[in-house]
Amino acid sequence: MSEYQYYEFQAIDRPLTAEEQATLRRYSSRAKITSRRFVVDYSWGAFKGDEAEWVEKYFDAFLYLANWGTHRLMLRLPRGVFPLEMAKKYCAGHSASVCAKGNHVILAFESNDEEGGEWVDEDEDGTLAALLPLRAELASGDLRALYIAWLGCAQADEFEDDDVEPPCPPGLGELSPALEAFAEFLRVESDLLEAAAVASPKLEALDNAGLEAWVVALPESEKTSLLVRLVGGTEAYLHGELVRRFRESRASQVPACKTTARTVEELLKAASSRAEERRRQEAERAARERAREAREEAKRRDRYLTQLETRETEAWHEVDALIATMKPTKYDEAISLLVDLRDVCTRDGRSDEATTRIARLTEEHAKKPSLLKRLKKASLL
Repeated sequence: MSEYQYYEFQAIDRPLTAEEQATLRRYSSRAKITSRRFVVDYSWGAFKGDEAEWVEKYFDAFLYLANWGTHRLMLRLPRGVFPLEMAKKYCAGHSASVCAKGNHVILAFESNDEEGGEWVDEDEDGTLAALLPLRAELASGDLRALYIAWLGCAQADEFEDDDVEPPCPPGLGELSPALEAFAEFLRVESDLLEAAAVASPKLEALDNAGLEAWVVALPESEKTSLLVRLVGGTEAYLHGELVRRFRESRASQVPACKTTARTVEELLKAASSRAEERRRQEAERAARERAREAREEAKRRDRYLTQLETRETEAWHEVDALIATMKPTKYDEAISLLVDLRDVCTRDGRSDEATTRIARLTEEHAKKPSLLKRLKKASLL
């Protein structure tokens, strides 16, 4: 199997300058480069740039896929809108890490699976598109992506059994499309995610009444400042900042976590129990479905045999005619019809009659080994 590697970088907060694009072009003559994206894949050869350095200097998001099973994602956010210390509580393993570089915080996530395979099919918008909304969600104070990454580390045995989970954010049971894509990208098992979500309160909706009351309570000078920043249009994270502040103002009204902080061992055991129960239920559903199909097939078979019984005499003659052709395909048809006729007789309590007829037929065609072989295989001898 040949190698395949896919690299995609995206600049979101600001476009690349012409000079920067020219600098990046020196690393690849075949990459697709625009003011917002750098995309290249390799079936042979290797990437000549430094992923971490490029994210630090130029890009806000980076995705890497390899057909031997490696998935890698990096996201860059301004330090002013993202809590570095809080992120460290979640990004504490090999598969999830965080660091500060200049005015930015850089998150790095990785998943490895020796079975390889594609994550999603690439389309004209690139495979990174499904994950980009994570940046805005993180900027608005939504920490579910970080918790999912922590679960990925726990699943990969990167923590001790008695290590305790970080704060469980609300809304784990109702993921956004980007978070669902992220969990799939990191290969976090659904059973583990569901086990963790038991302790996650419902995500509070941004209701207009609550927002209005919060805005009204803001000092006039602050409202003026926010409007000026909004009209200026240069602050990409203003919306996220306001959402985060609103949620923080209502933190005391949010239901508390339903359980005390759980250990890695407790979460993994809960996930294992869920997986076992899910497999049991799936096996029961499959058994019920097989039983239903068997009943339906039995009804269809009974209707067919009833219809065949109305022309039984003709069918026995048809068997003789098929055998007389001495063609293998016709032998197969004859055997199939013989099985049906035997079952008609058995159903009516005439098994001896069928046995006698088939025995006589066998004697008549004793010099046809191909036919006898088929009769034996069909358990008609």
